[in-house]
Amino acid sequence: MNSCILENQQSGKLDGRVAIVTGSPKGIGAAIAKHLALAGASTVINYLSSQQDADRVVNDIASRGGKAISIQADVREEADIKCLFVRVKTAYGRIDILVNNAGVYEFRSIENVTVEHYHKHFSVNVLGLILCSREAVKYFDRVTNGAITGSAAVDAVTVVLARELGPRKIRVNAIRLGTTIAESSRAAGLIGSSFEAQIIAQTPFDRLAQSDDIARAAVFLASDDFAWVSGESLRVYGGSVN
Repeated sequence: MNSCILENQQSGKLDGRVAIVTGSPKGIGAAIAKHLALAGASTVINYLSSQQDADRVVNDIASRGGKAISIQADVREEADIKCLFVRVKTAYGRIDILVNNAGVYEFRSIENVTVEHYHKHFSVNVLGLILCSREAVKYFDRVTNGAITGSAAVDAVTVVLARELGPRKIRVNAIRLGTTIAESSRAAGLIGSSFEAQIIAQTPFDRLAQSDDIARAAVFLASDDFAWVSGESLRVYGGSVN
């Protein structure tokens, strides 16, 4: 995966705002955090166990003139989530943007799916998203035009939350990822496989997505450029119809 390349054209879109990116010590989450920081947001790098990776992202952002801190929290645990948001409020005085990036993706054939495997995925990918969003709303009530974004799209939750939170001037949108070069796709053995070649062949740009491609979309969703859009799932597929 290429390193995150920050572009000056995004500078200033999110000046003065504070963003939490869950599960962001590396990969797509780290790229999103870096791009949000470039756009002017004070950014929180949330991690479960990879403090060294999280601090590396913080240092990278700081070296480019941005603001960031790292905070450990398990998005499956209510107490951890509450502590995360309290610490962010204490550090920055406000919270404006939540990116529900934390996710678990372990691909198995149906014969190998277990109850434990299911609960592991649901607890992070769905319950974690809901719990973090619920906590964020408590803080967004004090600001206008808060934004909740998920890079692991749960379409039904996005639509329902957008309708419920719209009157509070909180937007909720999701990013629907195409196949992206990241830790999960490497761990699954996708990169370098014949399946990767098949996917690339179906993509007009003749490549897989990079983390930066997803990060730029996240900045767009969180910014005022998207102020009249809520409840949508943005396809970031590089033109592929699949």
